[in-house]
Amino acid sequence: MYVVPDQAGRTFIVTGANSGTGKEATKRLAAAGAHVIMAVRTPSKGEAARDEITAVVPDARLTVKRLDLAELASVRAFAAEIIASRQLVDVLVNNAGVMAPPKRLTTADGFELQFGSNFLGPFALTNLLLPRLLESDAPRVATMTSGTANFGKIHFDDLQWARGYRPSFSYAQSKLADMLMGLRLAAVSETNGWRLLSTLAHPGYTRTNLQTAGANLGRNAPRRPRNRTLLPSQAVEQGAEPLLFAATSADAVQGAYYGPDHYGLVGPTKRVALPRSSRGVDLPASLWAVAAHLTDVDLPVPALVE
Repeated sequence: MYVVPDQAGRTFIVTGANSGTGKEATKRLAAAGAHVIMAVRTPSKGEAARDEITAVVPDARLTVKRLDLAELASVRAFAAEIIASRQLVDVLVNNAGVMAPPKRLTTADGFELQFGSNFLGPFALTNLLLPRLLESDAPRVATMTSGTANFGKIHFDDLQWARGYRPSFSYAQSKLADMLMGLRLAAVSETNGWRLLSTLAHPGYTRTNLQTAGANLGRNAPRRPRNRTLLPSQAVEQGAEPLLFAATSADAVQGAYYGPDHYGLVGPTKRVALPRSSRGVDLPASLWAVAAHLTDVDLPVPALVE
């Protein structure tokens, strides 16, 4: 099991910190001495998760704050509060997401839910927090993507899936977009000589509520969960480790991608190859430009961008 190194004196923001990999990451970061800001859509659920964590990590330093990534006004308000507080932030962990709602839903701003929540929200949050992150001695942004990014494609002609919505392919696009965001941020950091490290992770096939929560969005009655699968799967304790490695390891590399060792589904963390779907030379920059236009949020000025 990956042992998180000492994080005393460091502050992390973890999105989706009330369940799944976000909750596990929060618990282990807190146990390593970090102050964790739990960014959650529903504060009551965040507070319940905080209480569960402090029951096993009594000296955990946890702060619950509301953040709805499906609402750009919420993203702006959250970031503004962090900036105004003068709270130093060392690491942003972009973990929260929604997976494959059966019908096309939209965010508060009219974006297709998965593209908006999984990508545009984190994109805006990352850019808005960059000025504060860059004040850290060793800033880092760790972004959770997914093995489904392997078969993802950025549909520039219909990013919002207004035509022929397909849940799994929309999800794959949103997670590929996360990957491209992380890669572009890594390149921009290198160009500008920032100390910021941008890393990527995926959890393999980890048993969380992500699959069932997304599948029940928009349904009148919850669908019964399917507990049986032919694929190897793992518990959240193992599944959170690629993200924890990407967020904390001294061995993590700029722009690198980390995931499970065995078939990309389970096992110890290793560096994995970026999928072919992410390798277009201009793809990260092109998507970044589109996202900046859609969200009206971009890199802090001045920033050199090639």
